[in-house]
Amino acid sequence: MADDNVVLLGNKKPMSYVLATITQFNSGSSEDILKARGKAISRAVDVAEMVRRKFLLDVKAKKIEIGTEELTGNNDMKTNVSTIEIVLKK
Repeated sequence: MADDNVVLLGNKKPMSYVLATITQFNSGSSEDILKARGKAISRAVDVAEMVRRKFLLDVKAKKIEIGTEELTGNNDMKTNVSTIEIVLKK
């Protein structure tokens, strides 16, 4: 799957990501991936549910993967950050 089907979630309002996802589906994509980590995980779930239940009723959650990334911050301190990847299929 190409990287142009990936929506990386951050600190914007959920509707920004809903619009991005709907736009990708409307431009011919049959699968989109929502990726988030840390505090944005709940926003990714919210976006997936809004797309599925309110806007594109024929979209289903094909796969949900969770994991952990190890990040190196200041002073070479290592921190574990949770991640989620939600694959939506039309």
